[in-house]
This record gives sequence, C-alpha cells and structure tokens, in this order.
Amino acid sequence: MKLTPLTVFAGLYLLVLYAPIALLPLFAFNDGTVIAFPLQGFTTQWFAALLDTPALHEATLNSLIIAVSTSVFATILGLFAARAATRYNFPAKGGIVGFIMLPLVLPEVIVAISLLIVLMQLGLSSGTWSIIAGHTLICTPFAIAILQGSFSNMDRSLEEAAVDLGETPLSTFRLITLPLVTPGIIASLLICFTISLDEFIIAFFLSGNEPTLPVYLWGQLRFPARLPVVMALGTILVILSVLLLVLAETFRRRGLKRAGLKDTGGFL
Repeated sequence: MKLTPLTVFAGLYLLVLYAPIALLPLFAFNDGTVIAFPLQGFTTQWFAALLDTPALHEATLNSLIIAVSTSVFATILGLFAARAATRYNFPAKGGIVGFIMLPLVLPEVIVAISLLIVLMQLGLSSGTWSIIAGHTLICTPFAIAILQGSFSNMDRSLEEAAVDLGETPLSTFRLITLPLVTPGIIASLLICFTISLDEFIIAFFLSGNEPTLPVYLWGQLRFPARLPVVMALGTILVILSVLLLVLAETFRRRGLKRAGLKDTGGFL
C-alpha cells in the first residue's frame, strides 16, 4: 500500500483513538496499584475484587435496568417514527423528523441540564426513571436511523399483496412487515443498549442516589488504590461493547442480505 499523507493521518488518528483502550488490559492484569510503566507482574486479583464490591453490583444492576428499559422504549418509538417517515406523507414531515433527530447533534450536557431543570421545576426527584427518560431521548434518533434503513429496503409490494389477499393493515404489519424488519429491530435494541450502558453525562446529572456504572466508575477515580479495579472493569466493558456492536452489525447485514441489497456502510 502506498504511503500517502492521508494514510499517515488516518494511522495516527486511529493510534491516538485506540491506544488508551489498548492500555486497559495491560494495567488490569498488572500486579501493582500504580498505573505506570514498567509493569510489576501478572495478576488476576483486580478482576476477583470486582466480585467483592456491593456498591459496584448495585450500580451494575441499575445500569442494566436502565439500558434494557431504554433500548425497548427507544426501539418502540423508533419503530413508529421510522414507519411514519418511510410510508406516509404529512405536512411538515421533514421538519418533524429533523426535530426528532435533533438530540444527535445537541451537546449531551445541554440535554442533561435541561432535563434537570424541568425536574426541579416540576418538583420531581431524579433517579432511575429520569435517567431512562433522558437515555430514551438520545437513543431514539439512533433507533430511527437504523429502522429507517430497514423499512426503506423492504419491498412495499409485499404489503400491498397481503392487503389484496384480505389482510388488514394491522395483520399485514404483524405478519409481513414486522418479520422483515426484525434484524433492524434487534440491531436497534443492541445499539441503544450499548449507548445507554456507556452514557455518563445524563446519568451524572440525573442519577440522584442511584448511580449507574459509569457514574460509579467516575467516583472511584478519586481513589488511586482503586484504579486497577477500574481498569479491570473497563476491560470487561470494552469487550462487551465490542461484542454487542459486532452482533448488531451482523443482524443489520443479515437484514440487507435477506432483502437482496448490497451493504454500503455502517449503521449511520
């Protein structure tokens, strides 16, 4: 491969982006509490310590509840919105769809502060339910982007044929449309789950006394002796995130293959 300035830039960009992640497992298996070179030896004690931390278990459970709820709610809303955007024409369609997709470009800190102010004005307490609402807000555009592709790639004549054969619009959607967009639904669930599980800013502002896993990890950074445990947990989270993304991409490509279309890129 010819070495060009663009190739060099791309290589340096990937190195800066992923080198810190590659250091996680190195220090997670390092037998020492100081995060620095040279490494002192190999150990698995930091992974074992994860099993003896009740606060970590509580934070993990909160994150799992929030991530599962968010992925379900965001995918349901995304399914309805993607269906409307690809199958119907209505006044101000472009503006409405653009408004729904706005959280993709809004800084999360602005969204988090706005939600916190709304909760304070309404006299409501923050907690798990408020984080689910905030995460659903930012995950719904991702679900719409994925499901729009699924609906756009589906042959409309299949739905028309089902109606001609006597099916109602509801039964057509249940028996014909839904199975065909199932790979997109699964991909949306996995992507939204991953985004919610890793999200920090909204959870930091809205968690109250029910911290999520990223908020718990941030709190542990104040204690240098706990850093190796954080590294061990970070290693596990990176591996799980990669596996979920690979699984989601597999279902997305399977949906394209089922529709007889060529893959032209990733989710967005």
